[in-house]
Amino acid sequence: AQEKKIFTVQGPYPIIRRLLRARGWVERKLPGVGRQPEQPRGDQSKQQLQPGPSNGGGRQREEEEEQDEDPSGIHDLMSYLARDQLPNFIWTNFLEAIDHELLQEDSVVNHYARVDAFTTKEGLCLSLQNLPWIEQADPNTFFPRCYRLGNVDDREAFIEDFRLTAARSLLKLALEEAGDRPVRTEQVPNSAKGAGESQGSHPKHSTAPPGSPLYPELVEEALEVCREHLGVLQHQDIDRSTPSPCRTCIDWDRFLQQYYHVAHEGAGLALSRQQQKQCQSLLQSLAEKLPQLDMEGKLNVWILKPGAESQGRGIICMTRLEEMLQLAWSCTAPSVQVGRWVVQKYVEQLLPIFGTKFDIRQWFVVTDWKPLTVWFYQDCYLRFCSRPFSLHHLERARHLCNVSVQKWYKTSPDQDPRVPPDKIWSSEQFQEYLAQLGQADAWHQVLLPGMKAAILNTLRSARDRVGFRKGSFELYGADFLVGEDCQPWLLEINSCPTMSPSSAVTRRLCANVQRDTLRLVLDRKDDPACSVGAFELIYKE
Repeated sequence: AQEKKIFTVQGPYPIIRRLLRARGWVERKLPGVGRQPEQPRGDQSKQQLQPGPSNGGGRQREEEEEQDEDPSGIHDLMSYLARDQLPNFIWTNFLEAIDHELLQEDSVVNHYARVDAFTTKEGLCLSLQNLPWIEQADPNTFFPRCYRLGNVDDREAFIEDFRLTAARSLLKLALEEAGDRPVRTEQVPNSAKGAGESQGSHPKHSTAPPGSPLYPELVEEALEVCREHLGVLQHQDIDRSTPSPCRTCIDWDRFLQQYYHVAHEGAGLALSRQQQKQCQSLLQSLAEKLPQLDMEGKLNVWILKPGAESQGRGIICMTRLEEMLQLAWSCTAPSVQVGRWVVQKYVEQLLPIFGTKFDIRQWFVVTDWKPLTVWFYQDCYLRFCSRPFSLHHLERARHLCNVSVQKWYKTSPDQDPRVPPDKIWSSEQFQEYLAQLGQADAWHQVLLPGMKAAILNTLRSARDRVGFRKGSFELYGADFLVGEDCQPWLLEINSCPTMSPSSAVTRRLCANVQRDTLRLVLDRKDDPACSVGAFELIYKE
């Protein structure tokens, strides 16, 4: 009886099925399912979501592989004989799919309950807001600041943050115009320059055309706001109810409209020599208190996300406060009603590759929450956008790296030909690229330690809300952006990261991480010294 090895797989995970059969395990097929339900393409990272509509392309091959693996029908026969046995191992898309009558006390299951505390955008936002109360860690050093628009306090904090960021951005723009340092010009190819550039919603910064308005008082107002804010920061405690700087000292509606003219429409700024020195000094002092001052850039771009969606659905980049608040209030879709939106600072000063934005998908496994035990996968991959990065244009093809978003876009003609056609790179290719930039040490000295610390801090912030079960485990996919200083910024964490390969790189890596996950959660029980492949234990309490 000890040797019973019965498993259930929900979804076409041919590699998991093949590896378990190779170990001598027998599948208990779910009743009434001739062919297992298809795995939704992309991340099913939100446990309450039903699997999305299937998209035939890319799945046919998986199904064919399965059919060919049992030519003699022996596995079907064994499954028939095991039809009344309870499974010892369950691998499924999401926890709610499991029939609780199948669960035994010692069943190994690939999900924990209530992980939405860090695998939804809203949950992650809330958990990391609470991090400083739990750990001596500042989420602002690894997670772009984020607010839940359905929460009154958060919404007020966001409005204030947007205004203060506009004031800091104005000082940066003023210094740039005064020639304090070289203008960071973006090479926008002629073919990318469309009519949209003249619209206010498409950020651009240019030298002011003749006759454009100058706002001599604007810099003085921005300096005043930033001075007050610095005063608050120098006496700040952990409590968020710190008095707001300069809430009424200027007419914010007018200030923001004039800021938009300067930041996005090329209006000029008048800056005296004394103001120039004040701007430099103030920004330097603020940088010591604000870890995100450099990455936030100078165009005040924010990204609006439905709080419980995945696969990039509903995400939009915006630059105007009133438009963001209006969109959040006006949306009537059930999953994105006002309570569900989060707004997050966009990382403007990011590291592009060949002029193109990318992000990193990094896997890790939690095998226990008490004590918290975390395994980090030493292979990861990069996902590229299909159009060149530009803050002049805020469409999804340039700014959302999700495979489920990018698969709908053809690579644009103005894309650098060195960007891989399948828009995927391995971490080895990225390390070679960093070496060419003269940053050979950045991967091991900045990126890896930063990603590990961000993951651990996030898990610690959410641990009290997760439903712990002994014997369960979960494989997660964390998404990171890389700042121009090679600092990793955590964007989100997905439960049930996609295992449907979209490229040669992901075909190899997805197969490997599934193989190594089974080694970790099954083989290691019998042989603690067995190989766990590319997994590295990074934390055990």
